[in-house]
Amino acid sequence: MRKLSQIEISQLEAQGCTATDWSRVLIRDAQSLKYVRGTRFSGDIEIGRFEKSFEMPGGMHKHTGIYNATLHNVTIDDDCCIENIKNYIANYDIGHDSFIENVDIILCDGPTSFGNGVEVAVLNETGGREVTIHDRLTAHEAYFEAFYRHRPDLIAALKRFAARRVKERTSTRGTIADNVTIVDTGYIKNIYIGSHAKIEGAGRLKNGTLNSRAEAPIHVGYGVIADDFIIQDGSSVEDCTTITRVYVGQACMLGHGYSASDSLFFCNCQEENGEACAIFAGPFTVTHHKSTLLIAGLFSFMNAGSGSNQSNHMYKLGPIHQGAMERGAKTSSDSYILWPARIGAFSLVMGRHSSHSDTSDLPFSYLIEKNGETYLAPAVNLRSVGTVRDAQKWPKRDKRHPNGRLDQINFNLLSPYTIDKMIRGLHILEELENLSGATSDVYAYQSAKISNSSLHRGQQLYRIAIEKFLGNSLISHLERIDCSSAENVLEELQPRLTEGRGTWVDLAGLIAPKDLVKALLDDVEAGKVNSSEEFDAALRKMHENYYRYEWTWAYEKMLEYYGLYPDRVTIDDLIHIIEKWKDSVVKLDQMLYADAKKEFSLSAHTGFGFDGASQRTIDRDFEQVRGDFESNPFVTSTLEHIERKSALGDLWIAELEKLR
Repeated sequence: MRKLSQIEISQLEAQGCTATDWSRVLIRDAQSLKYVRGTRFSGDIEIGRFEKSFEMPGGMHKHTGIYNATLHNVTIDDDCCIENIKNYIANYDIGHDSFIENVDIILCDGPTSFGNGVEVAVLNETGGREVTIHDRLTAHEAYFEAFYRHRPDLIAALKRFAARRVKERTSTRGTIADNVTIVDTGYIKNIYIGSHAKIEGAGRLKNGTLNSRAEAPIHVGYGVIADDFIIQDGSSVEDCTTITRVYVGQACMLGHGYSASDSLFFCNCQEENGEACAIFAGPFTVTHHKSTLLIAGLFSFMNAGSGSNQSNHMYKLGPIHQGAMERGAKTSSDSYILWPARIGAFSLVMGRHSSHSDTSDLPFSYLIEKNGETYLAPAVNLRSVGTVRDAQKWPKRDKRHPNGRLDQINFNLLSPYTIDKMIRGLHILEELENLSGATSDVYAYQSAKISNSSLHRGQQLYRIAIEKFLGNSLISHLERIDCSSAENVLEELQPRLTEGRGTWVDLAGLIAPKDLVKALLDDVEAGKVNSSEEFDAALRKMHENYYRYEWTWAYEKMLEYYGLYPDRVTIDDLIHIIEKWKDSVVKLDQMLYADAKKEFSLSAHTGFGFDGASQRTIDRDFEQVRGDFESNPFVTSTLEHIERKSALGDLWIAELEKLR
């Protein structure tokens, strides 16, 4: 960079440019000055080369340069196009190959931390569970900060981690990184804009970070208003969406006029049309409908039906109530929950519920409103096609770039977390039956009612799922060890690790043993873990070792469930467990097959074959749109699964019989 010569100053003035002090304007290439027109300079200015053109939609080309702009304390790297700035750009460093056109104002009024350090009041609108957002925040760190308030030393340490990151990000200058596009946009103040971000038609962006990168760019669309926010790479915020004090994780999509305040959305969330207030939206929280309100709750892997809403205000001490829908829970259309309440994992909520139920130990259930009361059907969601379809689609819908993923996500439907709850749920149902009698019509549990048939069906389904998981774990372990002799098999069944025993927890997507989590948090409080990076690395290692920890847990539960002693396990016992596994897999798949068949029943044909068509026309119309039942991909995969798993069970039974 060098100062302008007098001839170059005269050239710029002839091209309609002015400066408060030409000596503070530096250039890299005199030949590029012909592309600087109608521009006012003040403060310290640096201008790079302008040698390229941008190709616009429709085939038009615009040469890089500066046209009709006011710049104050701005550095511009090579091959940028800055045109028609209505007000001014101040205190920004602009990276190469960026395109900025038809913008009102872009300014950094520092010092600022660009949204880092904003406190988001999740769950309790009146405060008490604030999460400090920063541009390296994970779902798991936020989970601890929001829900582990019983450990004030931990919260203080996590606040220090965040404060360190805030200090690193604080500056008096803003950044517009390389290959950024900003067009037809209004007010931009104190915004960090990462490389390859595209901002088109946004209304106002204030105090935030667009953590975009080349591999996973961010898009901010028309009419968006965003204050005090962080948006992570690969995400898009579109179509008049409004966010205030919001964190948007990787590969999220907010659009169609969505409105959110004091909320956290972690990776792969998709929010459209509705409204969120003070929610902790873990990975894959999805809502599409204009009439849906999510408020003061914890959600993850969740799909909200149209008209779903919750209440956090009972008109006494204010909006202080909160609730949780554990991973995989769903709501049907027009469902309602009065917080406080806790809904078990992979449960479905239908109707209105105001009895503050806690069904966390009865996962995979239906909560149904009947005559104003909550009825619970335990475990029935295990046999639902929708549940299995969800579990299959989540990994496929993970849109994050493989490199640099922040959240550690376990997609397993059956895990120590859910199976432990099923074991507790099975004991609860057996105890209810013992206390009230096997012939009782209705059983009461946690402000909900369970019918006699639902109780017995729930017991059966929980047993099937438990036996399926334990058999899965056993076969997976057998595939990893030397099975040349009975002695080898029985010896190598013993877990190599002690970690994994006891209760497991779901940390907003990461499933891990509670004892290991506690040990990590103890280290944080003791100062042995000193940064978000170290904390995240420890959680990542925990996630990577999931299957090693799982076997430790599964082996102990297998002995307990089947009444075996560690020093007396035999090959016959293993054969029996695999036979039970094979039976449970087939039974569950047959239930799924039957559930899928309902989608092709005669009643499902209603609405096909318009204009007074014959039954034959209705059936043909249905088949053209929905296909044939036997050729449906889910149906064929279920039948193949039965065949494949049956063959696998037979194979291992035969292998173990050789060792008798």
